[in-house]
Amino acid sequence: MLSAVQQHVAAAHVFIATAAVADWRPANAADQKIKKDGSGQTPQLNFVENPDILATVAQSQRGRSGELFCVGFAAESHDLLAHATAKRLRKGVPLLVGNIGPATFGQDDNALLLVDAAGARELPHASKQVLAEQLIADIAKRLK
Repeated sequence: MLSAVQQHVAAAHVFIATAAVADWRPANAADQKIKKDGSGQTPQLNFVENPDILATVAQSQRGRSGELFCVGFAAESHDLLAHATAKRLRKGVPLLVGNIGPATFGQDDNALLLVDAAGARELPHASKQVLAEQLIADIAKRLK
C-alpha cells in the first residue's frame, strides 16, 4: 500500500490518511495449511510492523515543508484528546481527526475532534456526511 501511495502523492496538495491497512503482519507467511498436531498447543505466530504510511508521507520533504498538507485519523476507545494529541505528534502531521471508534462503527452519525498545534476543537455530533463537509471546509481554510 505504501508503494501505491507514493506513486500518487507527488501530484497531491493534501493527503488524508483515514485508516491504517494493518499495523502488523505475520513475520513468516505459511506456504501451506497449519495443521493440528494433537498437542492442543496454539501455533506460535511472530509479527512484524507494517510501514507507517501516514508518518512516511508526513516526514517526506514535501510533508515537512508544508507543500503537502497531511491529515491523519485516530479512532480511539477512550482518552481521545490525549491519544489523538500524542498520535499527531508521533506521526508529524499538522492535523489529526479523532473520534471514539466504538461509538461510531456501523452508525450514520459521529462527532469529531480536530487536533492541531494550537489545541483541539470539536465538530459536534452530526451525520457523517455533514461532518465530512465540515472537515473538508476546515482543511480548505487551513490551506489559504
